[in-house]
Formats: sequence, structure tokens, C-alpha cells
Amino acid sequence: MEARLNLSAGQVAAKFGKHLVAADRALAGSALPAATQELVKIRASQINGCGFCVDMHTKDGAHAGETSTRLNLVAAWREATVFTDAERAALELTEQGTRIADSAGGVTDEVWANAAKHYDEDQLAALVCVIALINAYNRGNVIVRQPAGDYRPGQFH
Repeated sequence: MEARLNLSAGQVAAKFGKHLVAADRALAGSALPAATQELVKIRASQINGCGFCVDMHTKDGAHAGETSTRLNLVAAWREATVFTDAERAALELTEQGTRIADSAGGVTDEVWANAAKHYDEDQLAALVCVIALINAYNRGNVIVRQPAGDYRPGQFH
């Protein structure tokens, strides 16, 4: 399988991609735990069917020391005992923030309040930005049918 379009080859898409990478770097330096960021990226990518991003973020998570048990259970986080309450709140916010088209009200007040119990304002802002950013990456990759499986940890850093 080949991608429909090489997003790094064209001038506009390459410039846009550089801004996405810069946004990701800004988030990497935030107070939101790196492990939480990877879990969020994996969950949104699963929901959006972005194999490339699932491949990338599970490999990056493993490379950073995340356990295979936790990585394998992200899709079933509600039934898993390996996630903290804060991570559960982040994953629930991720699901509702990713599926906003499925709900007229978007993210519920209950889900927001639960996340706010675990994260301060800067961390919440980073969480919202991580969710928005990974959804942007997912959409681009799904639209062009970016193939999955060949990613190597650190390949884009």
C-alpha cells in the first residue's frame, strides 16, 4: 500500500507539517506527563482508524518505557486496572473530544470536571491541545491513506 500523496513533498503541506511538529514540541515541554500524552495519542488514533499514528505512538511509548500491557489495553481502558484515575480522565476527555461530531453537546460538563480534578489549568490546556493536534495528524494520514508498520522510534525527531 502506498500513500495517495506525499505530505512532505509539496510546499504547502510541508510548511503546514513543520507547524504541526513545532506544536508537538511545545506540548512535549508541557507539564502534562509524557505517558499521558502518548496514551491520548494512541486512543484518538484508534478511534480515528489511523494505523500510522497507532503504530508510531505505541512504538514511541514502548521506546520510552511504557509497558506492553498498558499499550495493549488502551482500547479497553475502562475495563483495565493498569491506568490511574488521572489517565482515565484524560482518556475519557480524549474520546469525547475526538467524537465531537457524534454528540451535539461535545464534551460533557461531567467529563470536563473529572479531568479538572486531576489536572491544573496548564495541564488541561496541554491536554486539549494534544487531543486537537493528534486529531489533525490522524485526519491527514487517514485522508492520504498513509501506510502503517514501518515507523521507527525517533524517526521524525
